[in-house]
Amino acid sequence: MNRIAIVCLSIIAAALCLNAAVVDITTFGAKGDGKTQNRDAINKAIETAAAAGGGTVEFPAGTWLTGSLRLRSNVTLHLDRGAVIEASSDASSYDAPEPNQWDKFQDFGHSHFHNSLIWGEGLENIAITGGGRISGKALARERGAAGDKAIALKLCHNVTLRDFSISTGGHFGILATGIDNLTIDNIMIDTNRDGIDIDSCRNVRISNSSINAPNDDAITLKGSHALGEPRVSENITITNSLVSGFEIGSLLDGTYKRTVQRAPDRDGPTGRIKIGTESEGDFRNITISNVVFDTSRGLALESVDGAHIEDVAVSNLTMRNVSNAPIFLRLRSRMRAPEGTPIGSIKRITISNVIAYDADPRYASIIAGVPGHDVEDVKLSGIRLVYRGGLTLDDTAKQPAGLVNSFFFRASGGVPPREPYETPEREKEYPEPSMFGILPAYGFFIRHAAGIQLNDIDVSYIKEDRRPAFVLDSVDGVTLENCKARRTATVPTLVMMNAKAVEARHCAGLPDFRTDSAARKEM
Repeated sequence: MNRIAIVCLSIIAAALCLNAAVVDITTFGAKGDGKTQNRDAINKAIETAAAAGGGTVEFPAGTWLTGSLRLRSNVTLHLDRGAVIEASSDASSYDAPEPNQWDKFQDFGHSHFHNSLIWGEGLENIAITGGGRISGKALARERGAAGDKAIALKLCHNVTLRDFSISTGGHFGILATGIDNLTIDNIMIDTNRDGIDIDSCRNVRISNSSINAPNDDAITLKGSHALGEPRVSENITITNSLVSGFEIGSLLDGTYKRTVQRAPDRDGPTGRIKIGTESEGDFRNITISNVVFDTSRGLALESVDGAHIEDVAVSNLTMRNVSNAPIFLRLRSRMRAPEGTPIGSIKRITISNVIAYDADPRYASIIAGVPGHDVEDVKLSGIRLVYRGGLTLDDTAKQPAGLVNSFFFRASGGVPPREPYETPEREKEYPEPSMFGILPAYGFFIRHAAGIQLNDIDVSYIKEDRRPAFVLDSVDGVTLENCKARRTATVPTLVMMNAKAVEARHCAGLPDFRTDSAARKEM
């Protein structure tokens, strides 16, 4: 065979490979009319691309009604602008939830993956890209529902999700469990429950995304037992993004309606960034930066099932219309994990350059462990918090029924008057700031904590508040430096109880002091 013939055959072979690598779903009979069930046609396209060694499955403009789509290694789903993958209301079009013997340790949605609109397990080099949309309006989070999640990924590596949007994503818009090397970039999610759940993953980058989730968390890192053992979550970055609790649909349509007053748990709109609640696996080497919180709850770091949360750096957050504590660090002993799992820890946390305006006055920012287990080594700097105000210590003592969240703050036979500073421990309860009721501090409530630094902190209120700015209870080693707090005459700025090694330097309204031990002291 002469050289020219060889070159020609090589060109033809390369062209055939190139054609095989790009698969249009219409080739297999898919119709974008919003009526035709396209599950089988789309899955054939995915299998064809996989059989060719990998490639791209193209979704042209149109509404592609479908049930479960099964991803394959080395295959990209590309949604052209104007393309919509729409979840079918036909229950028979979804794969059944696979068995999971560990499902008692986490919610149903975290335990099962196959009953999703798009799912993949044990894959590599997969992607979903393009300017189209995934619509999960027929998905639901209830146990037994046909389709549970929009995208569910388990034990995969090298995953990219970029440039598309999700509306009403069911239990989760995106659930990633046990994923290594995950990139989520320029994603917009406007949903009824969780936006993005990152569970037991490593090397994750979330950037340039907008997540609206008024009824649940926008972005949450978890460490569940869904894989049959705890797995560390590490090397994770969340940056340059927006999280919010706007009315569902108003992020995608650009109206940003701030009409949501309550989430299903009776607190205000959720839409926050959180570590937890499922928290058996550890969390480490995590950064959260340059994020806007709008009409949502604040930042929450929670270890309640045995996780060690350490080496977390948070910076450059702005919050507006904050529906509970702007900052919530909680170590507890719920222990939704195999018997014998010890209590975890929270330590080496740095939070800097945070501005929150119009925060719910009932819940100060909270750093709280449990007796015998302190939150440790936390540094807060450059924090400015403005609360709505308008409460008193009498509200803390009486806990008026109209002001407390009865879903989280439960007391049989009603809530009797209590001494204002006797805040209940609630070690086993679900972790939300409202679990404590109205707090005795309006700015910061710190309890069962050691090695806490507050530098350049400014707390104030819009309407006069007759509670102290800072309450320190059962602490060991707290430093306040260059702090400023608005106060009302006759109300102390700082109250200490069972406190050791507390000092203040250059704080407006407080003398410089060091207290080695104080059973009770007001300043």
